[in-house]
Amino acid sequence: MWLKASTLIFAACLLLTSCTKKSDEVVVYTSIDQVFSEPILKDFEQATGIRVKPVFDTEETKSTGVLNRLIAEKDNPQCDVFWSGDPVRALVLKRKGITSSYLSPNAAEIPDEFKDAEDHWIGFSSRARVLLYNTNLVKSEAAPNSIYDFINLKWKGQGTIANPLFGTTSFHVAAIFSALGDAAAKEFFAKMKANGVIVATSNGDVRKRVADGEVAFGLADTDDANEAIKEGKSVAMVFLDQPGIGTLIVPNTVSLIKNSPHAENGKKLIDYLLTREVEAKLAASCAQMPLLPNAIAVSGVTSVDQITPMKIDYEHVAQKLEEIQPFLKDWVGK
Repeated sequence: MWLKASTLIFAACLLLTSCTKKSDEVVVYTSIDQVFSEPILKDFEQATGIRVKPVFDTEETKSTGVLNRLIAEKDNPQCDVFWSGDPVRALVLKRKGITSSYLSPNAAEIPDEFKDAEDHWIGFSSRARVLLYNTNLVKSEAAPNSIYDFINLKWKGQGTIANPLFGTTSFHVAAIFSALGDAAAKEFFAKMKANGVIVATSNGDVRKRVADGEVAFGLADTDDANEAIKEGKSVAMVFLDQPGIGTLIVPNTVSLIKNSPHAENGKKLIDYLLTREVEAKLAASCAQMPLLPNAIAVSGVTSVDQITPMKIDYEHVAQKLEEIQPFLKDWVGK
């Protein structure tokens, strides 16, 4: 009898421990490079005691991999927080009914253009799309500085972009379609292909090809460009189309997943990400530009208000991204 009672008590303790352990965790899917996002998540663990279970995307399928996983798990969510490298994926999830409204108290100072009107996503630390060029091949005074340099015969076969079906390049292409209109954008991409643009596997591949002198220039994000500069590569970067249609600003976004298993811990993680301290850490590690006013200054990081940005309607760009998938698949395959 005593043994049976002890066994029951032991089993109850195991069950209680298991439940407690589960309640002290949070699951986050992220498209941010693991080398930059993982330290932030570990800092959150240390500060709160909440164990973070991250799922990272691969370099080649940035955002698309975890996005498709979230869509597949809609009826049985396994994730609490989606930390995306751009707003488009967050908007896709919102339209599919996968995210939940959550207004973090730390979002009050973030400019409205970087927040969803119904609080399904909130933007923070941003990147910009830039032209990275090889300084051994191109003099600074002659450096390309516009997307239109990809169709300039002077640069035939000397430009590269990442596969536009994935990551920030897909966002950028959708923004270009949104800004120029479908007809003009399709004409632009046809001319780009005719001018010998090289389609790389990823932004990291773009960085490597430019740094190695395989091509003269390529489209990249500020974090990739900054990494190459920090490594001492013979490269420099230019903010796109200043003046002109402007540089695409790409904020991170964070969303709470609807009916998530650890929603309260998910809210705590969101609150943590929307702090000046986190923006400062991302600025220091990968040159991301803070969105919060009076941000902690980090040497060498350009502030958003010093750049002429593309005027972006994120809702329209998200719709456009889905609309142009058949065109992009055909364009990449040619």
